[in-house]
Amino acid sequence: MNAKDLIKKSKADFGDEIELFSKKIYTGVLMPSHNNIITLKLKNGYNIGVKIDGSSKIRVIKKKQEKTGILRNIKHLKGRPVISLISTGGTIASYVDYRTGAVHPALTAEEIAFSVPELTEKYNVKAKVLFSILSEDMKAGHWKKLAKEIAKELNSGADAVVIPHGTDTMGYTSAAVSFMLKNLTAPVILAGSQRSSDRPSSDASMNLLSSAKLAETDLAEVVVVMHGETSDTYSLIHRGTRVRKMHSSKRDAFKTINGKPIGRIDETITFFQDYRKKSNDKTIVNDRMEEKVALIYFFPGLIPEFFDYILKNNKGVVIAGTGLGHVSSDLIEIIRNAKIPIVMTSQCLNGRVNMNVYSTGRDLLSAGVIPVEDMLPETAWVKLMYVLGQTTKMEEIRKMMTENMVGEISPRTMVD
Repeated sequence: MNAKDLIKKSKADFGDEIELFSKKIYTGVLMPSHNNIITLKLKNGYNIGVKIDGSSKIRVIKKKQEKTGILRNIKHLKGRPVISLISTGGTIASYVDYRTGAVHPALTAEEIAFSVPELTEKYNVKAKVLFSILSEDMKAGHWKKLAKEIAKELNSGADAVVIPHGTDTMGYTSAAVSFMLKNLTAPVILAGSQRSSDRPSSDASMNLLSSAKLAETDLAEVVVVMHGETSDTYSLIHRGTRVRKMHSSKRDAFKTINGKPIGRIDETITFFQDYRKKSNDKTIVNDRMEEKVALIYFFPGLIPEFFDYILKNNKGVVIAGTGLGHVSSDLIEIIRNAKIPIVMTSQCLNGRVNMNVYSTGRDLLSAGVIPVEDMLPETAWVKLMYVLGQTTKMEEIRKMMTENMVGEISPRTMVD
């Protein structure tokens, strides 16, 4: 007997809690199963595959409960900070889909809030789902809508806005809203999870709770809060324009590049450096962005014709160059003839662009390239979109790109 026939015979459905009798007795939630293997999710959160034969049996203990998306009331706690939770999707907002065995977005932001009971026990939580998408599907239009929603919540009295977000492009979103939001009256925190909420190793709960703690500080920046190490000891506060995901799966994947994190969160909050404090003005949004901007990672043998095509079909280009900010010499004349701003960053990430050391760098400067010190390539890309939304005058573009607006450029290189 194969898994499909056994499941059909027992009248079980994916998501049901079952007992599987197959030499031993196994108890767990039935997951999608194939051939002669029954897959169960055990109570500890891990999956197990059990080989079955003609004597194997299934007994349904409890039928699965369908998600309805019905909102639950969140109690009001007198005198406690107000946390506005704006969900965008991603792993932190995902739960197991027992039809496919994959994770899927939560139906409501309340599902996220109530999945972390301590959140609603300590804070007044206002929750909403703005998007239910994977972070790679985020685009400039989503950033604009998110920035407006953040400003709306801040101007309604929120003590912090926490944004559950997919980790893969969280650095892009944090940079975008950093540039678009002015006069922040409270912290804006993006938090993610490397492990979904159904797993025992999930970091979702700790990242959300750490983020909420910032509501009781005078911090007023866009930041990313994620694990500081692989265990559940502390979280780090990263400036939104200087943070990067540096590992595909580790819980402490996020690092501040070219500097130190703003601070550390454990039982208390320790700040390592100065930060922007709460404004008494109304938070405003400037969401004018030019979307026809490209980010190019230079590689040896980059075909000039391809490079020229990119330049001719965009209104601005950011290059992640080699070393101190270089590309091959056969691209320099194309750059010189370009009618658009071309910004140079380094694919080394750590360190600064310095185009006065080698002749290639000096030739690129004379061709009109704009070096942007130690700015991250993705931050420079987002910033150029924002700057081109404000002006098309080359000198103004150059001035704005080299100006430190929201902590994206360090005044000096930090040495550990």
